[in-house]
Amino acid sequence: MAKLYFRYGAMNSGKSTALLQVAYNYEERGQRILLAKPRIDTKGDRNILSRLGVAREVDILIDAEDSIRDCVARASAEDFESPDSPRPVAAILIDEAQFLTPQQVDDALRLAVEENIPVLAYGIRTDFKTVAFPGARRLLEISHSLEELKTICRCGRKAIFNGRRIGDTFVFDGNQVSIDGVDAEYESLCGACYLKESDGALGD
Repeated sequence: MAKLYFRYGAMNSGKSTALLQVAYNYEERGQRILLAKPRIDTKGDRNILSRLGVAREVDILIDAEDSIRDCVARASAEDFESPDSPRPVAAILIDEAQFLTPQQVDDALRLAVEENIPVLAYGIRTDFKTVAFPGARRLLEISHSLEELKTICRCGRKAIFNGRRIGDTFVFDGNQVSIDGVDAEYESLCGACYLKESDGALGD
């Protein structure tokens, strides 16, 4: 039986880079993968962007009302290398998975368990106010495998929170979703630095 994986970390922990490396590894061995991300992530339009400068177009843009199983079924049939006999999909890789709905995460689990396709989801756990994204919460609840991708704070300690900046000023009010590099900037912070910047307003 295949598994649902959630690989998470604070901003700048190399999640997209790791995803693209996994995609390369599969394809180097002649296996077919599908890349997906939620449409709400407008950075890069249809591309997954790594901070190292690597970019790759996704096969599936997921809208909030979409069934991931239906999206995968359609994309699986659109095999441009072998249109008359679509190749089996060896894995599904999802970037910015925190933006999935809980129902879509359940879909991802069914793809792994019932259709035997590994699903590797990459994302962050919490927003700039340390509140879990609904998709990330569901992934933490039901994934077979959880893996933390680590990065460091400006002070050198392990970063676990995502501070939102407008210019040089950290902000702690606003919508949960504000796309990095489009609507705001983010900085990965350890607990001590986050509390210092937020004046102790953890989770407010």
